[in-house]
Amino acid sequence: MGRIFETRKATMFARWDKMAKAFTRIGKEIAIAVRAGGPHADTNPALRRVLQNARAVNMPKDKVESAIKRLSDKNAADYEEIIYEGFAPHGIAVLVEAATDNPTRTVANVRMHFNRCNGNMGNSGSVGFLFKRMGVFRLKPEGVDQDELELELIDYGLEDLGEGVGEEGEAQLIVRSAFQDFGSMQAALEARGVTVISSELEYIPMSLISLPEEQAEEVLKLIDRLEQDDDIQKVYHTLG
Repeated sequence: MGRIFETRKATMFARWDKMAKAFTRIGKEIAIAVRAGGPHADTNPALRRVLQNARAVNMPKDKVESAIKRLSDKNAADYEEIIYEGFAPHGIAVLVEAATDNPTRTVANVRMHFNRCNGNMGNSGSVGFLFKRMGVFRLKPEGVDQDELELELIDYGLEDLGEGVGEEGEAQLIVRSAFQDFGSMQAALEARGVTVISSELEYIPMSLISLPEEQAEEVLKLIDRLEQDDDIQKVYHTLG
């Protein structure tokens, strides 16, 4: 019984940590969107997208509203978006997306993570060409005719439509578009009344590398360290 309790407690804390990290990431995205386009979602598409993603991770409404309200304070943090590149062990390319109010601190921490996990932090452009920036929309599949939706979205920049699963194992439809078609695809989905769970701009690896389990664990150790860093928003890699 004690072992079961400890396992459940560890799982619960892991979920809390994951949720806290998601709330921090969304809070920074709200700050960036509001600074760029104002605090009103009806006139700020970027903010509207972030608020949608906040709902997807069950971020409480009062936390969202307080995040927006804090931006009226002249002393509120001003986040800078930065991409870092490098290699994990065994030649796995890693792209790190950060949002920071202190780039000096962040680059030092990112370099430390790479070094401590036998990786190498690279210069700008060292691995970026191995990824393609795309719009990624996750949809609820209920009531959606995939074939019909695919035909309707081709004119709006659809590059791929497939099935996937969410973090809780729920079924999803995943729509991908080219970076430059993100806005038109978002508008097209909204116009069709499709339930969008989340919409993101992501770096998609153009090819993946498979490794033996022991080597893959070395790579995942670096990825986990990076993802736990408060300045890091997302980590992309070529591990298959």
